[in-house]
Amino acid sequence: MELERGAVAGLARYPSADRIGFARLTTMAFEGTDLRPLRDELMSKLAAGTVDAGEGLDLSLITQLLGDRQAGIAIQAEVLAFHQLYRSPCSSERPALRVLALAAAIDMGGNTPIEFLLENSGIELQTLYVVAGVDLPAPLPEHDVAIVIASDSEECLEALRKIDAVASRWPRPLLNPPRLVRHLDRDKLHGLLRGIEGLDIPATVCVTRAQMSDVARSNIGFPDVAAELRYPVIIRPRGSHAGVGLAKVDDRDMIGRYLEDRPEQEFFVARFVDYADDDGQFRKYRIVFVDGRPYACHMAIADRWDIWYLNAGMAFSESKRVEEERFMRDFDSDFAVRHQGALAAITDRIGLDYFTIDCAENQNGELLIFEADNTAVVHNMDSPEVFPYKPPQMRKIFDAFAAMLHRRARRGQEHAA
Repeated sequence: MELERGAVAGLARYPSADRIGFARLTTMAFEGTDLRPLRDELMSKLAAGTVDAGEGLDLSLITQLLGDRQAGIAIQAEVLAFHQLYRSPCSSERPALRVLALAAAIDMGGNTPIEFLLENSGIELQTLYVVAGVDLPAPLPEHDVAIVIASDSEECLEALRKIDAVASRWPRPLLNPPRLVRHLDRDKLHGLLRGIEGLDIPATVCVTRAQMSDVARSNIGFPDVAAELRYPVIIRPRGSHAGVGLAKVDDRDMIGRYLEDRPEQEFFVARFVDYADDDGQFRKYRIVFVDGRPYACHMAIADRWDIWYLNAGMAFSESKRVEEERFMRDFDSDFAVRHQGALAAITDRIGLDYFTIDCAENQNGELLIFEADNTAVVHNMDSPEVFPYKPPQMRKIFDAFAAMLHRRARRGQEHAA
């Protein structure tokens, strides 16, 4: 990247490419806007060689939102090869704080969707993509506080290594340091959180396709792979999210049928926990942690164990929404108090400034952990007419996130002084 004039104290001003951005484009897709005309317009500019970097990155996201992940990733790689710094829309013409987000070149779900958290905050957000074959700029772009938004997926490891190599010398406060992000993968998380009183986290074991095939043929049993594994188990491809490839397996015959439908070479396997309540419904919670404090994000209720918010039908059930509203309203005096010790221990052991957990309560009343993540979507896209209780709760989370950034930036300034 070429320097602009105005470098200050170990940082520099670089040209950044403006874009429509993740939050606005994703909201348009969520609300049913037809993105194909915009895609076609940008594709024409790309073919003519007149597309700028911000438009190219937007085109990559639009293409993924329209269901063509492979093409979207290819466009992104082409764009990021010649430009790495992008500016998101800002609600203030004179922002009081500048945030630098450090991202990896991965699909649209692989980095923290930080734009949702900052969309109306008046905080300026620039995103620096850390890509293969390109060194971090020296000096770094101007900012008051930085945050790592890359995930602990295989595709992000090189970016995390690059950031970690200079993290100790970072000239401004650096949130969510890469060494801590790398603890979040499912198999590592069990080792990090096991032994916490009041918490249940099943061991997650990485099993190869060859091992799975041996189990299906009765050459070995799951206990030969890992002592913790007993039927029934849940299986998912390593690196998958949002229920892709997730299945409950009760016996070896089901494993064989599962492998027939899956091309992957590595899988995560864990014991199945029946967390249904007395009414036969399963309840799954997303909790957001900001600077050590937990906040309710959502509650999904369904009659199936493999639940996430989009398959729970919350918009179609008033009774479910009433229960979710009560969960949010009473969170600080109910759920957070009931699991106070476990939540505090999670905060301490994970150590990140911002992260989420997806969890439930097992039949013993313990906090059952499914995953921890720094890239889960925390948004305010749901209809305020259907979910009138959500905007105030999301605003509470967004305000806490913005306040944390301001607080850390001030501490950095005081330390520098």
